[in-house]
Amino acid sequence: MLPLNVTLSHYKRRDIQEEIIKAAENREVAVMYNDKFGNRPDVLNNPNDVLELAKQKATSFHCSEELWSNALQLSSNIKKHELEELRVGWDLVLDIDCSFYEYSKIAADLVIKALKFNDVKSISCKFSGNKGFHIGIPFESFPERIGNDETRNMFPDAARRIAFYIKELIKKPLGEKIMQYENNNFSKIIEKTKENPNKITYHEKNKFGDDIAKLNAEPFLNIDTILISSRHLFRMPYSLHEKSGLVSVPINPDNVLEFKKEDADPKNIKVSGFRFLDKDKVVKGDARKLLMQAFDFSANKEQEINVETKKEFEIKDAMPEKFFPPCIKLISNGLADGRKRALFILINFLTSLGWGYDQIESYLKEWNKKNNEPLRENYLVGQLRYHKAHKKKILPANCNNMMYYVDIGVCKPDNLCSKIKNPVSYALRKSFFMRKEVKKEN
Repeated sequence: MLPLNVTLSHYKRRDIQEEIIKAAENREVAVMYNDKFGNRPDVLNNPNDVLELAKQKATSFHCSEELWSNALQLSSNIKKHELEELRVGWDLVLDIDCSFYEYSKIAADLVIKALKFNDVKSISCKFSGNKGFHIGIPFESFPERIGNDETRNMFPDAARRIAFYIKELIKKPLGEKIMQYENNNFSKIIEKTKENPNKITYHEKNKFGDDIAKLNAEPFLNIDTILISSRHLFRMPYSLHEKSGLVSVPINPDNVLEFKKEDADPKNIKVSGFRFLDKDKVVKGDARKLLMQAFDFSANKEQEINVETKKEFEIKDAMPEKFFPPCIKLISNGLADGRKRALFILINFLTSLGWGYDQIESYLKEWNKKNNEPLRENYLVGQLRYHKAHKKKILPANCNNMMYYVDIGVCKPDNLCSKIKNPVSYALRKSFFMRKEVKKEN
């Protein structure tokens, strides 16, 4: 926990207050009190508010990636079309997170280089306050429209696609740079990460046809894609971090490799000329190429996977539970809220993966016993019979549907989740990859 004298000393500074208020413009704000958030939605308009909240034991300030015409009209029950009417834009915030600070720093530098490669000039960067970095691009860098679609309505899909594209661009050089940093000592990386060597290794053929082992950093270094969702928050610039006691300080994106944690000590903080998501220094439209490349890249990847999956995999029997995604496994453990939505998800998920209706009914009855308050059995069976009578075979809701997985608290993604749009795709892809591994071993 952060001592009150530390938070008051930091947040009483007028320059810090003004930077936080500047960052809060048109955003939803959430105030953290050591280990829990205050009421949402909230906003910050006045520098004095920052100090007053600190006096009430506020420890950090968080804000939305999305920009709103009136953030106070947001609510957990808001409909999708109402949300889109309130949203006036969104900034891209790539959250680079790793248990090893030096690895995060290497990844942040590569992300910045990848953005520059795609002609983006309006890049900002800040230390997360603990072990990671945030890389930002202001909304004004993106075109207002792509075809007939307004870019402001492309959140979170466009942000996820960009994150996925950038992850793939830096994947190979990231492994190489981390190996260089560790003087090619693979054992040291295993010791640090505690990862299974097979999980963080892949092979490439050299010019002589030999298989050369390479480092895959993805299992232990994450660039958030799936948690880019509506009303998702990030730590505000110059906000303290509860665990480390350090400041989430903006830094020069060109010098990220030179950044030291001591620079984020509250006693050393100077408000510099580098502002995170600086609206005053935007090169309008400079991220157009990035957006188009990301959409093209992800579309091509999806097509590749679909072709490979159709070629190599056919659902002949019920898909085993070992292939289920994290959200379905969490639902299967039982819920306190969202049981009817979960039932809809489970029925469509299981029928899409080859489960018979008798098998599904047994599964659902066992699941229902685990719920804090079970659904009425006649309701559960009635929903399943309706589905069977109408021979409805449809996919469950996509991962980015905010009314489902996120709202009922089961969106806890792993690394594979960032590559899929639907829980069924997760199961198919996991099964497909496992089959490929078995073929390699044989």
